[in-house]
Amino acid sequence: MAKRTLTPAEIGDIVRKARKAAGLRQDELAGAAGVGLRFIVDLEAGKPTAQLGKTLQVLTALGCSFDITPPPEPKDGRKP
Repeated sequence: MAKRTLTPAEIGDIVRKARKAAGLRQDELAGAAGVGLRFIVDLEAGKPTAQLGKTLQVLTALGCSFDITPPPEPKDGRKP
């Protein structure tokens, strides 16, 4: 699988689509995720400074997964 870097706007779009697919209003998602409505509005708008912890709460509430793949170890065994 090719590596993919998501932009804040793409993450916001994913959140919006998942929320709508779940039949939730923004305020309902905010309540379910334990964040404020303003945070949901900003996140869906692609705000680049959205807090990571709150973003993860929202993704969890929507049933989304978030994977991070660390870079491979250097072939010579040295740490960067």
